[in-house]
Amino acid sequence: MKFVAFERAKQGTGASRRLRITGKTPGIVYGGEATPQMIEIDHNALWHALKKEAFHASVLEMELGGAVSKVLLRDVQYHPFRPLVQHVDFQRVDAKTRMTMKVPLHFKGEEESEAVKIELNLVNHVTTELEVNCLPAELPEFIEIDLSGLKKNGTVTLKDIKLPRGVKWVSHGKVNLVLASATAPVAEEVDAPVEGAEVVAAAPAGKGGKPAAKTPAAKTPAAKK
Repeated sequence: MKFVAFERAKQGTGASRRLRITGKTPGIVYGGEATPQMIEIDHNALWHALKKEAFHASVLEMELGGAVSKVLLRDVQYHPFRPLVQHVDFQRVDAKTRMTMKVPLHFKGEEESEAVKIELNLVNHVTTELEVNCLPAELPEFIEIDLSGLKKNGTVTLKDIKLPRGVKWVSHGKVNLVLASATAPVAEEVDAPVEGAEVVAAAPAGKGGKPAAKTPAAKTPAAKK
């Protein structure tokens, strides 16, 4: 993806506030051998770009002063309650230097799997993004996970898939990572009557909604001796 930035001359809180009033977002570009550079971006264009997944997880082309350089989005600061981007950070990309980046996972095929189609399992996407290390040219926009082979109550882990060429998983000491799992749906519990419990019939209501008075049982004449 490509975006246009402009050089920002003034710095400070007051200058940034005035910049936002004019519909611009202050930012910074750092990394590499060059010094950090202050920039400004059209807020509306930036707002719409941030809604796209690729803007967060791919190498971007930044046009600044007629020159195009490759950068990565590293940080975004939003207003606490207003739809406003307050500041944005980018990092310069060196084509020969490996980098670490979080890449989103796209799942497919779960509706055709045995777990869903036959066993009516529910599929949970346990991991939605993967931290990887690779060269900028090898960075994938996303990693596709095929769940068509998912079995009853089964799982798909990182060892079950093949990462794109040149891409390595940043494990942070973990041996394996569960990406998706299938579980049986929870059956609804029905309250069963307690064994041995007496069923008491409600007395018919009398006038005014009060229970009808009990009728004394008729006495049986005593048998003559």
